Amino acid sequence: MFLTLPIREVIPATPRAQVVRLDLNGQRFAYAAGQAVFIGLHGVDKRKPYSIAAAPEDAARDGWIELLVGLEATGQSGPLLPLDLGTLVDVEGPAGTFTFPDQPIEQRFVFIAGGTGIAPLRAMLRHALLVPHHNIGLLYSVRTADDFAYQDELQQLARERRIELRQTVTRDATATWSGFRGRIGRAELQPLIHDPATLCFICGPRTLVDEMPPLLEELGVRRTRIKVEEW
Repeated sequence: MFLTLPIREVIPATPRAQVVRLDLNGQRFAYAAGQAVFIGLHGVDKRKPYSIAAAPEDAARDGWIELLVGLEATGQSGPLLPLDLGTLVDVEGPAGTFTFPDQPIEQRFVFIAGGTGIAPLRAMLRHALLVPHHNIGLLYSVRTADDFAYQDELQQLARERRIELRQTVTRDATATWSGFRGRIGRAELQPLIHDPATLCFICGPRTLVDEMPPLLEELGVRRTRIKVEEW
C-alpha cells in the first residue's frame, strides 16, 4: 500500500527519540504487530524503514500510524524526515516478517528490547494483551535512565500486574538510576521465563540480537520459539 499522510503529532519520548504520529485521514491501514513502513518526504524517492510502535487495534481506533523516531535518524543536514506538524510524507508498506503470530499456541510471551528496538515490541506487547495469555514479560535495556521510551505506560502496566517489567541501563554512571545496571545476562532473563514454552521476541542493537538467543536456550526455550528482527 502507498499513502501520502501528514504528520499529526510529534511528542518527546526521550532526549534522543520522539513519537511521530501520521494521520490516516480516515483511511484503513492493515498491518501485523511488529511490521514496519518505509517513510520519506512526499515526492522524494529516498525512504527509510521505521517500525510501527502501536498495535493494529490502536491504529484502527485512533486513526494514526505511530512511529518512534530516533533524533539521529533525522540527520544534521538535509533531514530525511523533518519532524514538523503537517509535513507530508510518503508511506509504503507494511513490510517485514518479524511479527506476532495470528494464533500463537503459546500463552506466555517475553519481549527483549534494546534502545529504540522497543518500537515493534511495544506494538506486539499491546496486541498480546488482547489475546489469551498467562504471562507477558518485558526486559528493556537502554544506555541511560533517560532513554526509556514509553516509560510511564510500561510502568503503569507493571503496577497493574498486566506485564512483568524489568529494566536495565548500560552506561548511566549517575545516582539517579537505582535499578539494574549492565548488559543483560541470564540473571535478568531467568525471572521472566516461567515455562520453556515461552514465545520470545528480540529487537535492538546487533549485540543484543546475537547474545540473547543462546541465553534463552540455556533457560530451556527452544530456538523455534525465539524470534529476532532481521532485514
